Order: sequence, then structure tokens, then C-alpha cells
Amino acid sequence: MAAPPPPPAHTDTPGTALVGRPAPHPQSVLALDVGRRRIGLAGCDRLGLTVTPLPPLARGRFANDQDHLSELVRQRQVTALVVGLPLDDKGEITAQASHCLRYGQRLARQLALPLAWVNEHSSSWAAAELHGLQGDRSGALDSAAAALLLRQWLQEGPEPVLPATIPYSQTAGVAPF
Repeated sequence: MAAPPPPPAHTDTPGTALVGRPAPHPQSVLALDVGRRRIGLAGCDRLGLTVTPLPPLARGRFANDQDHLSELVRQRQVTALVVGLPLDDKGEITAQASHCLRYGQRLARQLALPLAWVNEHSSSWAAAELHGLQGDRSGALDSAAAALLLRQWLQEGPEPVLPATIPYSQTAGVAPF
């Protein structure tokens, strides 16, 4: 009988689960797939059982984004945020990932919510394949990608933390907004 494959390598990359880390505790979470034109949104119920893609947010000034997201947080009784980081295929920070880090930290501070990161490498491609959304420009693809991020986070974590307590190593050296 062949030996089982080794566990995945230990990593400190933001948004990737560490070997042996338990899944985060269930709570109402809002996941964001932050893009330059739109933010894909998805939420889950307080038990973490049902993930729902939500209408995407057309990006505007940060204050306008914050107003819309603050109302969504209130309506859905959100207790944490999950933000996707588009890392490259080597797990390195990209220019867009730096933008997502700054945006996520700023939003979490403004909303006074804890925050977790998820590596979203290839999430849009996977969402397009899964839901037949290749070439979508409506924002449905962005929210489908946010739903995939949220499902990944529910399985792998990490537990959200307040932005002021995020270790510098977990922001990959990116200065706060």
C-alpha cells in the first residue's frame, strides 16, 4: 500500500491556510473581490452554511463605496470581511494585490470589522468556468468569484483579525492606506 501524499507545505502567504489550522468559526461574513471597476460581493449566513453571490458594486469614490458597503453590513449583520488577494502563480504580491490590501485594510478600519485574506489566484477563471460566465461584463462573474473566495475561506480560514492587529508579515510589506 502506497504512503499517503505529504501535506501541503507550510506557508505564511496571506489568505492561505496553514497546515493543521482549523476552519474559522461560523459567522456572517461579507467577501469582496476588489477590482478597479467593480467589487464582486458574496455573503454567508451566521452558521457559514449558505454562500450567496450578491449584486456587484460599481466602484466610485471610496466614501461612496463605504456608504453602500456599510448599509450591506448593517442589513446582513456582517461580523467580518474576507478580501481576495490576486497573488501571482508563485504566491507573490501583484500590483492589484497591493491595491486590494490597502482597500481591504481601509474598509475594515472604517467599518470596525475584522478582516481575513484569501489567495484569489485564478478565482475569476474558475468562476467563469463553473458558471459559464466567460466574457461577462455585468459583474456577475465578479460576485461569483467572491462566492468562491468565501467558500474557500469557510474551509481554510484564516480567522479574521482587526486591521490594527494584522502582523506586518501578513501584509507582505505593503504600507497601509
